[in-house]
Amino acid sequence: METTEAPQPARSRAVFSQEDFGLIRTAIAHYLREVQDKPESVKYANLYHRLGRVS
Repeated sequence: METTEAPQPARSRAVFSQEDFGLIRTAIAHYLREVQDKPESVKYANLYHRLGRVS
């Protein structure tokens, strides 16, 4: 009885570089000033802080 091994999936690569996270965080900071009085600003503020932990 022959056994065939399933092919291994290719290793995933990062989509963003560390520098990209800094750029995205800067863009979100700018946008936060534009929407500071809107309810959606909370979501962007949380995203801004999460990105700070990555970069």
